[in-house]
Amino acid sequence: MIFREAERADLPAIIGLLADDVLGKARDFAVVDEAYERAFADIAADPRNRLVVADDGGEVVACVQITYIPGLGRHGAERSLIEAVRVRSDRRGGGLGRRLMGYAIDEARARGCGLVQLTTDKSRTDAHRFYERLGFVASHEGMKLALRA
Repeated sequence: MIFREAERADLPAIIGLLADDVLGKARDFAVVDEAYERAFADIAADPRNRLVVADDGGEVVACVQITYIPGLGRHGAERSLIEAVRVRSDRRGGGLGRRLMGYAIDEARARGCGLVQLTTDKSRTDAHRFYERLGFVASHEGMKLALRA
């Protein structure tokens, strides 16, 4: 198992991971279209964004997007935002998610980030327990404003 930067050829598997989820089924599609192509190209071109996959013998079994955000708070510390954490359903419960998150946290630490943050939907109680076991604290109330369906 290796963690590596996603390549364009990984896009169908990544989109499949996003769509294979209770909430993702309503938001994502299992087919790569122009919008996904454009988003992937934008992420790949942005040095503050990383799309990382867990590759097990050439098979994508998990993914995470990591965004580095500069800021003035915390004495100018950069922060790491973790999003789109997904583990293929048949690989859940075996520690892969913990390893993937450990990788993302280690990368943020090596970059000198002051903190790692993430949001998780209020309905994802299993995910809340998972992140709490990793040391995350629900210290803030997050808010979102959907600009499109």
